Amino acid sequence: MRIGVTLAILMAMTSTAFAGGGFDIVIPGRPGVPVVINGVDASYAAVEGEWGLGKNWQVQPTVYGGRYIDPVPNVGHYYPSAGHLPGYGRLEVEPPANRRLPQPAESYHESWSAQSAPLPAQSSVPVDPPAIIYAPQEQGRRDFRPRIPQNVPH
Repeated sequence: MRIGVTLAILMAMTSTAFAGGGFDIVIPGRPGVPVVINGVDASYAAVEGEWGLGKNWQVQPTVYGGRYIDPVPNVGHYYPSAGHLPGYGRLEVEPPANRRLPQPAESYHESWSAQSAPLPAQSSVPVDPPAIIYAPQEQGRRDFRPRIPQNVPH
């Protein structure tokens, strides 16, 4: 009995080693940034045969559901470093030096500021002051130790 249980445990543990032949679904790490595998956008596609660093050999992955990406995108913008002239755009004309200049613009100045609202006026005496208790003062006595009453029977 023990041999059968031990054999079943060993078979269950070794079967996980053969579980690497399935497919993976690629989820991009950042929105809007594609995951490109061999010129194919594999974002949200199934990839089969990709083991990464899990094995000691490299296998060419197969991407199911991806779209091909143009290595040189035709986005319609002008990049001067590419060495091509733009297909359309503004025609730059240098005006002559002795042309009549337009009238100068009128002066314009604008400013902003911020400040706190003024506080309400506060009186020095509260509206409902607490009661004032004056300490009794004796004329000739300056000793503040407690006195023992003289006329109390013991």
